[in-house]
Amino acid sequence: MQDKVTGHLQVKGPKHARRWFALWRDAAGRHQKVLGFAHVKDSGRRTARGAVVWRAGDGPRPTPSHLTPADARAAFDELLAQVRLEPPEPADGRVPKMPVRTLGDARDEWLRHIEFDRQRKASTLEDYRGQSRRYLLELFGADTPLDEITTERIEEWQQELLEAGQLSRRTIQKAQVMLHAILKRAKKKRWVERNAAEDADRITLKPSGDFNVLSAEEAEALVRAASDDCEAGLYRVVIGAGLRMGELRALQWQDVDFARRLLHVRWAIARHQLDRPKSSYVRSVPMADQVAAALDRLSPRERFTGQEDYVFCTPLGGPQVDSRIRVRFYETLSRAGLGHLRMKEPPLRFHDLRHTFGTLAVQVAPISDVQAWMGHAQIQTTMIYVHYVPQHDAADRLTRAFDAGAGVSQLNRAAAG
Repeated sequence: MQDKVTGHLQVKGPKHARRWFALWRDAAGRHQKVLGFAHVKDSGRRTARGAVVWRAGDGPRPTPSHLTPADARAAFDELLAQVRLEPPEPADGRVPKMPVRTLGDARDEWLRHIEFDRQRKASTLEDYRGQSRRYLLELFGADTPLDEITTERIEEWQQELLEAGQLSRRTIQKAQVMLHAILKRAKKKRWVERNAAEDADRITLKPSGDFNVLSAEEAEALVRAASDDCEAGLYRVVIGAGLRMGELRALQWQDVDFARRLLHVRWAIARHQLDRPKSSYVRSVPMADQVAAALDRLSPRERFTGQEDYVFCTPLGGPQVDSRIRVRFYETLSRAGLGHLRMKEPPLRFHDLRHTFGTLAVQVAPISDVQAWMGHAQIQTTMIYVHYVPQHDAADRLTRAFDAGAGVSQLNRAAAG
């Protein structure tokens, strides 16, 4: 029996998915275990060491796996009682063990692999680092040994997140894919014998194929309501050329080719860094007359018109902040009499201006051209706009096809007779 077993409880994780962790020390070293989601609220009091004193959350528990402080204490006491009954590890004569690899070790190795071996963009790596910390390390525990991450535990984690209702299915699916990749890398390093995520149930999505777009009249109203030429030009470029937010912010005057009527998309800004566009390749987009005219009105300004200056810059010449662009967009929507579009479900977003370009482009160009203009790596992404392709004579063409088929059948019957 192990008498010297000490430990304590701790709440970890973001507000939407806090969890109870049991931490204890025995003769074999330090250990931790996730007990379940935490149904808690900050009491406003602190311990002598400054830790939060938690109290039960408001209302009933969202799921049975959500534990109040009393629930967690009972589960912890039961765990320690069981640990004390287990025989201690022999002090001498033990066969040396290989280092225990943890989820934190596997995640760090995976990030190293995709950074140096797969050459992922800096902004992508930063996203992976933040998401893996928030949805994996803080929920499973960075110190959790890899051999304790079983298929059953993964499915339990997925179900808890789904039932909590704080994250979208898409976010949970992305976290699941990330965990699969991390464990796959750990398996290749021989840190685990199998990838426990391989057999876990997949989080499925059922895309509706629907999204918000502005009509041509609404787009014109938005541009007219812009507070200045710079804002109006920005809306013209995203609606008329389909640039993403980061690409708009990174657009420089050397990318505006008035002579050949092209916009060259060479860079994007993500997390305050200049990087290659999504899909990592440069593209060119035809510059419609409306877009060219809006940019031409900006070019005579007194400052920041050099080749490497930003087209849509701040008064100090730097790139605009994406959050500020969105705020001004919502304000302009209201001035244009389109504020009701923010009350829809889902509400109109700034990114829907890019969707507006996609729906207009497929009406005048082959889908493969639209794919190239929008910088989509896969044609399936562009296919969401297909149902906007004009079909004015579709019924007539089908009628003619059926008539032709009927005529052939009559000839065949006549020949057979």
